[in-house]
Amino acid sequence: MKEFLTHPIFDIVSSIAKKKGVKAFVIGGFVRDILLNRPCKDIDIVVEGNGLEFAELVANSSKYITDVKYYKNFGTAMLRFQDYEIEFVGARKESYQRSSRKPIVENGTLEDDQWRRDFTINALAISLDGNYNLVDPFGGVKDLESKIIRTPLDPSITYSDDPLRMFRAIRFATQLGFEIEEKSFEAIKSNKDRVNILSMERIIEEINKILLAPIPSVGFKLLHQSELLDLLFPEITALLGAEIIDGKGHKDNFYHTLQVVDNIAPHTTNLWLRWAALLHDIAKPATKRFDKQAGWTFHGHEDRGAKMVPHLFKKWKLPLNEKMKYVQSLVRHHLRPIALCKDEVSDAGIRRLIVEIGEDLNDLLTLCRADITSKNDVKVKRYLRNFIILEEKIKETTEKDQLRNWQPPITGEMIMETFQLKPCKEVGILKLAVREAILENHIPNEYQAAYCFLVEEAAKINLYPINPISTI
Repeated sequence: MKEFLTHPIFDIVSSIAKKKGVKAFVIGGFVRDILLNRPCKDIDIVVEGNGLEFAELVANSSKYITDVKYYKNFGTAMLRFQDYEIEFVGARKESYQRSSRKPIVENGTLEDDQWRRDFTINALAISLDGNYNLVDPFGGVKDLESKIIRTPLDPSITYSDDPLRMFRAIRFATQLGFEIEEKSFEAIKSNKDRVNILSMERIIEEINKILLAPIPSVGFKLLHQSELLDLLFPEITALLGAEIIDGKGHKDNFYHTLQVVDNIAPHTTNLWLRWAALLHDIAKPATKRFDKQAGWTFHGHEDRGAKMVPHLFKKWKLPLNEKMKYVQSLVRHHLRPIALCKDEVSDAGIRRLIVEIGEDLNDLLTLCRADITSKNDVKVKRYLRNFIILEEKIKETTEKDQLRNWQPPITGEMIMETFQLKPCKEVGILKLAVREAILENHIPNEYQAAYCFLVEEAAKINLYPINPISTI
Protein backbone atom coordinates (compact mmCIF):
# COMPACT_ATOMS: atom_id res chain seq x y z
CA MET A 1 0.00 0.00 0.00
CA LYS A 2 3.04 2.28 0.23
CA GLU A 3 2.56 3.48 -3.37
CA PHE A 4 -0.71 5.16 -2.34
CA LEU A 5 0.84 7.08 0.55
CA THR A 6 2.81 9.74 -1.28
CA HIS A 7 2.35 12.56 1.26
CA PRO A 8 5.51 13.09 3.41
CA ILE A 9 3.44 12.97 6.61
CA PHE A 10 3.31 9.18 6.37
CA ASP A 11 7.09 8.76 6.41
CA ILE A 12 7.30 11.18 9.35
CA VAL A 13 4.61 9.30 11.32
CA SER A 14 6.16 5.92 10.46
CA SER A 15 9.60 7.05 11.62
CA ILE A 16 8.32 8.45 14.94
CA ALA A 17 6.12 5.39 15.56
CA LYS A 18 9.05 3.00 15.12
CA LYS A 19 11.30 5.16 17.30
CA LYS A 20 8.75 5.36 20.12
CA GLY A 21 7.47 1.80 19.78
CA VAL A 22 3.94 3.02 19.06
CA LYS A 23 1.45 1.55 16.61
CA ALA A 24 0.00 4.15 14.22
CA PHE A 25 -2.41 3.81 11.30
CA VAL A 26 -4.03 5.98 8.65
CA ILE A 27 -7.71 5.13 8.73
CA GLY A 28 -11.14 5.96 7.35
CA GLY A 29 -12.07 8.25 4.50
CA PHE A 30 -8.54 8.83 3.22
CA VAL A 31 -7.93 5.11 2.75
CA ARG A 32 -11.36 4.67 1.15
CA ASP A 33 -10.78 7.54 -1.27
CA ILE A 34 -7.29 6.52 -2.40
CA LEU A 35 -8.67 3.06 -3.22
CA LEU A 36 -11.46 4.74 -5.18
CA ASN A 37 -8.97 7.11 -6.82
CA ARG A 38 -10.85 10.12 -5.39
CA PRO A 39 -9.08 13.27 -4.19
CA CYS A 40 -8.98 13.69 -0.41
CA LYS A 41 -7.30 16.42 1.64
CA ASP A 42 -8.24 15.05 5.08
CA ILE A 43 -6.03 12.45 6.74
CA ASP A 44 -6.99 10.67 9.98
CA ILE A 45 -4.20 9.06 12.00
CA VAL A 46 -5.08 6.65 14.81
CA VAL A 47 -2.45 5.90 17.45
CA GLU A 48 -2.60 3.09 20.00
CA GLY A 49 -1.69 5.37 22.88
CA ASN A 50 -1.81 9.10 23.51
CA GLY A 51 -2.81 10.83 20.28
CA LEU A 52 -2.07 14.34 21.59
CA GLU A 53 1.51 13.49 22.62
CA PHE A 54 2.13 11.75 19.31
CA ALA A 55 0.76 14.72 17.36
CA GLU A 56 3.09 17.05 19.25
CA LEU A 57 6.09 14.91 18.26
CA VAL A 58 4.98 15.05 14.63
CA ALA A 59 4.38 18.82 14.76
CA ASN A 60 7.89 19.41 16.14
CA SER A 61 9.48 17.28 13.42
CA SER A 62 9.09 19.73 10.54
CA LYS A 63 9.08 23.51 10.18
CA TYR A 64 6.55 23.14 7.37
CA ILE A 65 3.85 21.82 9.68
CA THR A 66 1.59 24.72 10.73
CA ASP A 67 -1.67 25.61 12.45
CA VAL A 68 -1.37 22.92 15.11
CA LYS A 69 -4.43 22.79 17.36
CA TYR A 70 -4.94 20.55 20.39
CA TYR A 71 -8.42 19.59 21.61
CA LYS A 72 -7.70 18.00 24.98
CA ASN A 73 -11.37 17.48 25.84
CA PHE A 74 -11.74 15.27 22.78
CA GLY A 75 -8.24 13.77 22.83
CA THR A 76 -7.55 14.96 19.29
CA ALA A 77 -5.07 17.25 17.55
CA MET A 78 -5.26 18.87 14.13
CA LEU A 79 -2.43 20.24 11.99
CA ARG A 80 -1.94 21.51 8.46
CA PHE A 81 0.81 20.28 6.17
CA GLN A 82 1.02 20.98 2.42
CA ASP A 83 -2.62 21.99 2.14
CA TYR A 84 -3.77 18.84 3.94
CA GLU A 85 -5.63 18.70 7.25
CA ILE A 86 -4.29 15.89 9.42
CA GLU A 87 -6.05 14.76 12.57
CA PHE A 88 -4.51 12.61 15.29
CA VAL A 89 -6.46 10.64 17.86
CA GLY A 90 -5.81 7.78 20.24
CA ALA A 91 -7.49 4.48 19.37
CA ARG A 92 -10.70 4.11 21.37
CA LYS A 93 -13.75 2.03 21.99
CA GLU A 94 -17.20 3.45 22.53
CA SER A 95 -20.49 2.61 24.21
CA TYR A 96 -23.78 4.47 23.94
CA GLN A 97 -26.71 5.42 26.15
CA ARG A 98 -30.20 5.34 24.67
CA SER A 99 -30.86 9.06 25.20
CA SER A 100 -27.76 10.40 23.42
CA ARG A 101 -25.59 9.87 20.36
CA LYS A 102 -22.56 11.02 22.37
CA PRO A 103 -20.59 7.89 23.27
CA ILE A 104 -18.80 6.93 26.46
CA VAL A 105 -15.17 6.71 25.29
CA GLU A 106 -12.37 4.50 26.59
CA ASN A 107 -8.84 3.88 25.38
CA GLY A 108 -8.65 0.96 22.98
CA THR A 109 -6.83 -0.81 20.19
CA LEU A 110 -7.05 -0.42 16.43
CA GLU A 111 -9.52 -3.32 16.43
CA ASP A 112 -11.73 -1.46 18.92
CA ASP A 113 -11.49 1.67 16.79
CA GLN A 114 -12.49 -0.18 13.64
CA TRP A 115 -15.48 -1.79 15.36
CA ARG A 116 -16.87 1.64 16.25
CA ARG A 117 -16.74 2.87 12.63
CA ASP A 118 -19.98 3.53 10.78
CA PHE A 119 -19.39 1.57 7.55
CA THR A 120 -17.04 -1.14 6.38
CA ILE A 121 -15.62 1.15 3.71
CA ASN A 122 -14.73 3.67 6.43
CA ALA A 123 -13.10 1.09 8.70
CA LEU A 124 -10.16 0.44 6.37
CA ALA A 125 -6.71 1.17 7.83
CA ILE A 126 -3.10 1.07 6.66
CA SER A 127 -0.32 0.42 9.17
CA LEU A 128 2.38 3.07 9.44
CA ASP A 129 5.08 0.75 10.75
CA GLY A 130 7.20 0.62 7.63
CA ASN A 131 5.26 -2.32 6.15
CA TYR A 132 2.15 -0.32 5.18
CA ASN A 133 -0.20 -3.31 5.40
CA LEU A 134 -3.92 -2.91 4.72
CA VAL A 135 -6.06 -3.83 7.74
CA ASP A 136 -9.55 -4.77 6.53
CA PRO A 137 -11.42 -6.87 9.13
CA PHE A 138 -14.94 -6.37 7.68
CA GLY A 139 -14.46 -6.79 3.94
CA GLY A 140 -14.40 -3.09 3.16
CA VAL A 141 -12.38 -3.56 -0.04
CA LYS A 142 -14.91 -6.08 -1.32
CA ASP A 143 -17.72 -3.61 -0.53
CA LEU A 144 -15.85 -0.89 -2.43
CA GLU A 145 -15.62 -3.21 -5.42
CA SER A 146 -19.31 -4.17 -5.09
CA LYS A 147 -20.32 -0.56 -4.43
CA ILE A 148 -22.16 -1.43 -1.23
CA ILE A 149 -22.76 0.61 1.95
CA ARG A 150 -22.70 -1.84 4.87
CA THR A 151 -22.14 -1.53 8.63
CA PRO A 152 -19.48 -3.53 10.55
CA LEU A 153 -21.94 -4.30 13.36
CA ASP A 154 -25.63 -5.20 13.28
CA PRO A 155 -27.03 -2.17 11.37
CA SER A 156 -29.90 -1.77 13.81
CA ILE A 157 -27.38 -1.27 16.63
CA THR A 158 -25.21 1.03 14.50
CA TYR A 159 -28.10 3.34 13.57
CA SER A 160 -29.75 3.25 16.98
CA ASP A 161 -26.47 4.17 18.72
CA ASP A 162 -25.85 7.12 16.40
CA PRO A 163 -28.82 7.92 14.12
CA LEU A 164 -26.76 10.50 12.21
CA ARG A 165 -25.24 7.45 10.50
CA MET A 166 -28.56 6.94 8.69
CA PHE A 167 -28.06 10.26 6.91
CA ARG A 168 -24.39 9.48 6.35
CA ALA A 169 -25.31 6.16 4.71
CA ILE A 170 -27.62 7.94 2.30
CA ARG A 171 -25.07 10.69 1.72
CA PHE A 172 -22.27 8.23 0.88
CA ALA A 173 -24.59 6.26 -1.40
CA THR A 174 -25.39 9.51 -3.22
CA GLN A 175 -21.84 10.81 -3.45
CA LEU A 176 -20.24 7.51 -4.46
CA GLY A 177 -23.03 6.03 -6.56
CA PHE A 178 -23.24 3.03 -4.18
CA GLU A 179 -26.23 1.02 -2.96
CA ILE A 180 -27.16 0.60 0.69
CA GLU A 181 -27.26 -3.07 1.70
CA GLU A 182 -30.90 -4.20 1.95
CA LYS A 183 -30.62 -5.24 5.62
CA SER A 184 -28.97 -1.91 6.40
CA PHE A 185 -31.67 0.09 4.61
CA GLU A 186 -34.41 -1.79 6.46
CA ALA A 187 -32.63 -0.91 9.70
CA ILE A 188 -32.69 2.76 8.73
CA LYS A 189 -36.46 2.59 8.21
CA SER A 190 -37.05 0.79 11.51
CA ASN A 191 -34.84 3.25 13.44
CA LYS A 192 -36.05 6.44 11.78
CA ASP A 193 -37.65 7.79 14.97
CA ARG A 194 -34.20 7.86 16.59
CA VAL A 195 -33.49 11.04 14.63
CA ASN A 196 -35.31 12.90 17.40
CA ILE A 197 -32.09 12.91 19.44
CA LEU A 198 -30.17 14.66 16.64
CA SER A 199 -29.68 18.38 16.25
CA MET A 200 -31.04 19.84 13.03
CA GLU A 201 -27.63 21.47 12.46
CA ARG A 202 -25.96 18.05 12.11
CA ILE A 203 -28.74 16.74 9.89
CA ILE A 204 -28.59 19.77 7.59
CA GLU A 205 -24.81 19.27 7.16
CA GLU A 206 -25.59 15.91 5.57
CA ILE A 207 -28.47 17.31 3.51
CA ASN A 208 -26.13 19.99 2.14
CA LYS A 209 -23.64 17.32 1.09
CA ILE A 210 -26.42 15.37 -0.62
CA LEU A 211 -27.49 18.53 -2.45
CA LEU A 212 -23.91 19.06 -3.64
CA ALA A 213 -23.59 15.50 -4.99
CA PRO A 214 -23.40 14.90 -8.76
CA ILE A 215 -26.98 13.49 -8.82
CA PRO A 216 -28.75 14.84 -5.71
CA SER A 217 -32.06 13.11 -6.50
CA VAL A 218 -30.50 9.76 -5.54
CA GLY A 219 -30.24 10.94 -1.94
CA PHE A 220 -33.66 12.55 -1.78
CA LYS A 221 -35.33 9.44 -3.17
CA LEU A 222 -33.57 7.35 -0.51
CA LEU A 223 -34.60 9.84 2.17
CA HIS A 224 -38.18 9.52 0.93
CA GLN A 225 -38.09 5.72 0.75
CA SER A 226 -36.69 5.52 4.28
CA GLU A 227 -39.42 7.92 5.50
CA LEU A 228 -36.78 10.26 6.94
CA LEU A 229 -37.77 12.99 4.50
CA ASP A 230 -41.40 13.01 5.57
CA LEU A 231 -40.37 12.96 9.22
CA LEU A 232 -38.12 16.01 9.01
CA PHE A 233 -38.98 17.79 5.75
CA PRO A 234 -42.74 17.28 5.25
CA GLU A 235 -42.98 20.45 3.16
CA ILE A 236 -40.90 18.68 0.50
CA THR A 237 -42.82 15.39 0.54
CA ALA A 238 -46.06 17.39 0.32
CA LEU A 239 -45.11 17.89 -3.34
CA LEU A 240 -45.64 14.17 -3.99
CA GLY A 241 -48.45 12.91 -6.15
CA ALA A 242 -50.31 13.73 -9.35
CA GLU A 243 -54.07 14.22 -9.08
CA ILE A 244 -56.51 13.70 -11.97
CA ILE A 245 -60.01 15.20 -12.21
CA ASP A 246 -62.21 15.00 -15.34
CA GLY A 247 -59.29 13.50 -17.21
CA LYS A 248 -57.04 16.50 -16.40
CA GLY A 249 -53.91 15.90 -14.38
CA HIS A 250 -50.79 17.76 -13.27
CA LYS A 251 -47.18 16.61 -13.04
CA ASP A 252 -45.84 15.09 -9.82
CA ASN A 253 -44.13 18.15 -8.37
CA PHE A 254 -41.86 16.12 -6.07
CA TYR A 255 -40.20 14.27 -8.94
CA HIS A 256 -40.28 17.41 -11.08
CA THR A 257 -38.38 19.24 -8.32
CA LEU A 258 -35.79 16.47 -8.08
CA GLN A 259 -35.36 16.62 -11.87
CA VAL A 260 -34.76 20.39 -11.65
CA VAL A 261 -32.12 19.86 -8.95
CA ASP A 262 -30.43 17.20 -11.09
CA ASN A 263 -30.64 19.46 -14.16
CA ILE A 264 -28.91 22.31 -12.36
CA ALA A 265 -26.20 20.17 -10.72
CA PRO A 266 -23.82 19.99 -13.74
CA HIS A 267 -23.92 23.77 -14.10
CA THR A 268 -23.19 24.98 -10.57
CA THR A 269 -21.55 24.03 -7.28
CA ASN A 270 -23.34 26.93 -5.59
CA LEU A 271 -25.11 25.25 -2.67
CA TRP A 272 -27.67 28.05 -2.36
CA LEU A 273 -28.61 27.94 -6.03
CA ARG A 274 -29.26 24.22 -5.54
CA TRP A 275 -31.39 25.06 -2.48
CA ALA A 276 -33.37 27.48 -4.68
CA ALA A 277 -33.92 24.65 -7.16
CA LEU A 278 -35.16 22.39 -4.34
CA LEU A 279 -37.55 25.04 -3.01
CA HIS A 280 -38.68 26.76 -6.20
CA ASP A 281 -42.11 25.02 -6.23
CA ILE A 282 -42.43 24.51 -2.47
CA ALA A 283 -45.79 26.36 -2.31
CA LYS A 284 -47.51 24.41 -5.06
CA PRO A 285 -49.41 22.17 -2.61
CA ALA A 286 -50.79 25.27 -0.85
CA THR A 287 -51.83 26.98 -4.09
CA LYS A 288 -53.17 23.99 -6.04
CA ARG A 289 -56.65 24.58 -7.44
CA PHE A 290 -58.81 22.84 -10.05
CA ASP A 291 -60.71 24.85 -12.63
CA LYS A 292 -63.10 23.05 -14.98
CA GLN A 293 -61.94 25.16 -17.89
CA ALA A 294 -58.25 25.69 -17.18
CA GLY A 295 -57.55 22.46 -15.31
CA TRP A 296 -54.99 22.50 -12.49
CA THR A 297 -53.50 25.85 -11.49
CA PHE A 298 -50.88 26.96 -8.97
CA HIS A 299 -51.42 30.72 -9.19
CA GLY A 300 -49.10 32.74 -6.97
CA HIS A 301 -47.00 29.77 -5.87
CA GLU A 302 -43.82 31.75 -6.53
CA ASP A 303 -44.80 34.55 -4.12
CA ARG A 304 -46.21 32.15 -1.55
CA GLY A 305 -43.04 30.07 -1.81
CA ALA A 306 -40.83 33.12 -1.29
CA LYS A 307 -42.77 33.91 1.89
CA MET A 308 -42.19 30.34 3.11
CA VAL A 309 -38.41 30.48 2.67
CA PRO A 310 -37.54 32.41 5.89
CA HIS A 311 -39.70 30.06 7.99
CA LEU A 312 -38.14 26.97 6.42
CA PHE A 313 -34.59 28.31 6.81
CA LYS A 314 -35.27 29.01 10.47
CA LYS A 315 -36.86 25.59 11.03
CA TRP A 316 -34.06 23.76 9.24
CA LYS A 317 -31.28 25.80 10.90
CA LEU A 318 -30.06 27.26 7.63
CA PRO A 319 -28.43 30.72 7.72
CA LEU A 320 -30.85 33.63 8.14
CA ASN A 321 -28.67 36.07 6.21
CA GLU A 322 -27.96 37.08 2.62
CA LYS A 323 -27.97 33.40 1.58
CA MET A 324 -31.61 33.12 2.68
CA LYS A 325 -32.54 36.36 0.87
CA TYR A 326 -30.79 35.09 -2.26
CA VAL A 327 -32.81 31.84 -2.24
CA GLN A 328 -35.99 33.79 -1.48
CA SER A 329 -35.41 36.10 -4.45
CA LEU A 330 -34.80 33.22 -6.86
CA VAL A 331 -37.93 31.41 -5.67
CA ARG A 332 -40.01 34.58 -6.06
CA HIS A 333 -38.77 35.32 -9.58
CA HIS A 334 -38.27 31.83 -11.02
CA LEU A 335 -41.25 32.14 -13.40
CA ARG A 336 -40.37 35.51 -14.88
CA PRO A 337 -37.87 34.48 -17.56
CA ILE A 338 -40.14 31.58 -18.58
CA ALA A 339 -43.06 34.02 -18.90
CA LEU A 340 -40.94 36.26 -21.13
CA CYS A 341 -40.15 33.25 -23.31
CA LYS A 342 -43.84 32.57 -23.90
CA ASP A 343 -44.55 36.04 -25.26
CA GLU A 344 -42.75 38.31 -27.67
CA VAL A 345 -39.85 39.64 -25.66
CA SER A 346 -40.16 43.41 -25.10
CA ASP A 347 -37.28 45.72 -24.30
CA ALA A 348 -39.18 47.00 -21.27
CA GLY A 349 -39.67 43.48 -19.90
CA ILE A 350 -35.98 42.74 -20.35
CA ARG A 351 -34.91 45.98 -18.68
CA ARG A 352 -37.24 45.40 -15.74
CA LEU A 353 -35.89 41.88 -15.22
CA ILE A 354 -32.27 43.04 -15.33
CA VAL A 355 -32.89 45.88 -12.87
CA GLU A 356 -34.92 43.92 -10.35
CA ILE A 357 -32.73 40.81 -10.23
CA GLY A 358 -29.37 42.59 -10.50
CA GLU A 359 -26.24 40.50 -9.96
CA ASP A 360 -28.24 37.29 -9.42
CA LEU A 361 -29.62 37.33 -12.97
CA ASN A 362 -27.28 34.67 -14.36
CA ASP A 363 -28.19 32.34 -11.48
CA LEU A 364 -31.89 32.96 -12.08
CA LEU A 365 -31.48 32.07 -15.74
CA THR A 366 -29.60 28.89 -14.77
CA LEU A 367 -32.48 27.93 -12.47
CA CYS A 368 -35.10 28.70 -15.11
CA ARG A 369 -33.31 26.67 -17.76
CA ALA A 370 -33.17 23.72 -15.32
CA ASP A 371 -36.91 24.18 -14.66
CA ILE A 372 -37.79 23.33 -18.26
CA THR A 373 -38.88 19.71 -17.81
CA SER A 374 -41.52 17.81 -19.74
CA LYS A 375 -42.10 14.38 -21.23
CA ASN A 376 -43.01 16.25 -24.42
CA ASP A 377 -39.69 16.68 -26.26
CA VAL A 378 -41.20 19.10 -28.79
CA LYS A 379 -42.39 21.36 -25.98
CA VAL A 380 -39.00 21.25 -24.25
CA LYS A 381 -37.13 22.07 -27.46
CA ARG A 382 -39.47 25.01 -28.14
CA TYR A 383 -38.96 26.45 -24.66
CA LEU A 384 -35.20 25.98 -24.86
CA ARG A 385 -35.07 27.66 -28.27
CA ASN A 386 -37.04 30.64 -26.96
CA PHE A 387 -34.90 30.69 -23.83
CA ILE A 388 -31.72 31.01 -25.90
CA ILE A 389 -33.29 33.98 -27.70
CA LEU A 390 -34.14 35.52 -24.33
CA GLU A 391 -30.56 35.08 -23.07
CA GLU A 392 -29.18 36.77 -26.17
CA LYS A 393 -31.65 39.64 -25.75
CA ILE A 394 -30.63 40.07 -22.11
CA LYS A 395 -26.97 40.14 -23.10
CA GLU A 396 -27.59 42.76 -25.78
CA THR A 397 -29.71 44.95 -23.48
CA THR A 398 -27.21 44.71 -20.62
CA GLU A 399 -24.32 45.76 -22.85
CA LYS A 400 -26.33 48.54 -24.50
CA ASP A 401 -28.00 50.07 -21.46
CA GLN A 402 -25.52 49.12 -18.72
CA LEU A 403 -28.50 48.34 -16.50
CA ARG A 404 -27.03 45.74 -14.15
CA ASN A 405 -27.42 47.08 -10.58
CA TRP A 406 -29.00 50.24 -12.06
CA GLN A 407 -30.85 52.75 -9.87
CA PRO A 408 -33.09 55.56 -11.19
CA PRO A 409 -31.56 59.09 -11.27
CA ILE A 410 -34.33 60.27 -8.92
CA THR A 411 -34.19 58.84 -5.39
CA GLY A 412 -36.80 58.82 -2.65
CA GLU A 413 -34.74 61.36 -0.72
CA MET A 414 -34.80 63.73 -3.69
CA ILE A 415 -38.59 63.42 -3.96
CA MET A 416 -39.05 64.20 -0.26
CA GLU A 417 -36.68 67.17 -0.57
CA THR A 418 -38.44 68.56 -3.66
CA PHE A 419 -41.98 68.36 -2.27
CA GLN A 420 -41.13 68.69 1.44
CA LEU A 421 -42.63 65.31 2.24
CA LYS A 422 -42.01 62.84 5.02
CA PRO A 423 -41.82 59.12 4.16
CA CYS A 424 -45.24 58.18 2.76
CA LYS A 425 -46.88 56.15 0.02
CA GLU A 426 -46.83 59.11 -2.39
CA VAL A 427 -43.01 59.01 -2.38
CA GLY A 428 -43.07 55.35 -3.41
CA ILE A 429 -45.68 56.00 -6.10
CA LEU A 430 -43.64 58.80 -7.68
CA LYS A 431 -40.36 56.89 -7.45
CA LEU A 432 -41.94 53.85 -9.16
CA ALA A 433 -43.47 56.07 -11.87
CA VAL A 434 -40.06 57.53 -12.75
CA ARG A 435 -38.45 54.09 -12.82
CA GLU A 436 -41.16 52.58 -15.02
CA ALA A 437 -41.05 55.52 -17.44
CA ILE A 438 -37.33 54.96 -17.95
CA LEU A 439 -37.64 51.18 -18.27
CA GLU A 440 -40.50 51.57 -20.76
CA ASN A 441 -38.29 53.98 -22.72
CA HIS A 442 -40.82 56.82 -22.40
CA ILE A 443 -38.08 59.15 -21.13
CA PRO A 444 -34.27 58.95 -21.38
CA ASN A 445 -32.25 57.65 -18.45
CA GLU A 446 -31.09 61.19 -17.51
CA TYR A 447 -31.58 63.33 -14.43
CA GLN A 448 -33.09 66.39 -16.18
CA ALA A 449 -35.67 64.35 -18.09
CA ALA A 450 -36.52 62.29 -15.03
CA TYR A 451 -37.01 65.42 -12.90
CA CYS A 452 -39.36 67.02 -15.43
CA PHE A 453 -41.38 63.81 -15.61
CA LEU A 454 -41.49 63.69 -11.80
CA VAL A 455 -42.98 67.21 -11.60
CA GLU A 456 -45.64 66.30 -14.18
CA GLU A 457 -46.62 63.12 -12.34
CA ALA A 458 -46.67 64.89 -8.97
CA ALA A 459 -49.10 67.52 -10.31
CA LYS A 460 -51.58 64.72 -11.05
CA ILE A 461 -51.86 64.06 -7.31
CA ASN A 462 -51.77 67.76 -6.37
CA LEU A 463 -48.12 67.90 -5.33
CA TYR A 464 -45.93 70.79 -6.50
CA PRO A 465 -42.22 71.51 -6.03
CA ILE A 466 -41.38 73.62 -3.01
CA ASN A 467 -37.64 73.54 -3.64
CA PRO A 468 -36.54 74.40 -7.21
CA ILE A 469 -34.44 71.94 -9.17
CA SER A 470 -31.25 73.95 -8.64
CA THR A 471 -31.33 73.27 -4.88
CA ILE A 472 -31.48 69.50 -5.19
